Amino acid sequence: MTKDIIGETISSIISDHTGRRVEISKFSPVGGGCINRAQYVDTNAGRFFVKQNSADRYPGMFEAEASGLELLSGAGSIRVPGVIGYADAGSESILVLEYIEEGRKGKDFWYDFGRGLAGMHKENRGQGGFGLAHNNYIGSLPQENGRYDSWTDFFINRRLEVQLKIARDSHRAGKELSVQFSSLYRRIPELFPEEPPALLHGDLWGGNYMTDRGGRAVIIDPAVYYGHRYMDLGMSRLFGGFDTSFYNAYNEEYPLEASWQEGIEAANLYPLMVHVNLFGGSYLGSVKSVLKRFA
Repeated sequence: MTKDIIGETISSIISDHTGRRVEISKFSPVGGGCINRAQYVDTNAGRFFVKQNSADRYPGMFEAEASGLELLSGAGSIRVPGVIGYADAGSESILVLEYIEEGRKGKDFWYDFGRGLAGMHKENRGQGGFGLAHNNYIGSLPQENGRYDSWTDFFINRRLEVQLKIARDSHRAGKELSVQFSSLYRRIPELFPEEPPALLHGDLWGGNYMTDRGGRAVIIDPAVYYGHRYMDLGMSRLFGGFDTSFYNAYNEEYPLEASWQEGIEAANLYPLMVHVNLFGGSYLGSVKSVLKRFA
C-alpha cells in the first residue's frame, strides 16, 4: 500500500466531511501508540488526527471506534474527538478524527472530570439492556457484546468467560484458575449493586484521556458498551489511578455504595485478563490475588 493511496483516502474522507476539495501538505508521525499507527495530517482544511491499521487483521475496528465516540459525544458530559470519517484503503483501515491541541490541566480538572463521568453514567441508560448491538475491540482484542437483561449474566458470559477461554487456549490459564472463577461467579450479584446499565467508556485507564487547551478532560480510544459503572471506575484505578478529587466529585454527583471499592476490584478482573491475553502471564499474579480474595 503506497503512501499516495493512503493520502488519497484521507483526503477523500476529509473532503466528504467538509464539502470542499482537500489537499494534504504534511504528515507528522505521532509516537506512543502500541496498536495503531498515528499521525497528524495538515491540510488546506486544517489539521487532523489519523489512525491507521490492518483491515484484514482488525476488521471493523475503526467503524466500531467511530460508533463508540459518537455515543460518548452524544452524552455531552465529557469531550471526545469528533469523528471526521473512516474507510478502508486496500489492506489498510483509516480513521480520521478532529485534531485536539493539548494543554495543561485546569485548577478543577479532576473535579470536573469526576462529575462529568458521573453525569455520563447517570443520564445515559442502555434501553436495550447490558451490552451493545455490535461487537468492538478492547485494545487489539475483539470485545463481544450482545444484549443481556442481567449484568451478572453479561459480565460472566461476555467478559470473564471469553477472556478465560482465550487464556486456557493459549495455555496461560489452567483448571485451577477456571475453578476459582466459577467460585467467584456466585458472588457477583453481591459485589455489584443492582443498577440500570450505564454508558461506559470501557477502557478508562490513565493512557486514554488527554487535556485540551481549555484545561478540560478529553476521553479517547474507547471500548464502549452499556454496563455497570464499576467497570469504568475500576479501570481508572489500575496503573496508578486518578486523583482523589476525581472520585470525591463522582460520589457527590452519583453516590456510590459503601462497598464500591470491593466491587471495582472484581470489575478489574476483566481488564486484567485482557492484559494476560495481550501481554502474557506477568498479569496472572494480579488476577489470582483478586480471585483469592473473593473466590
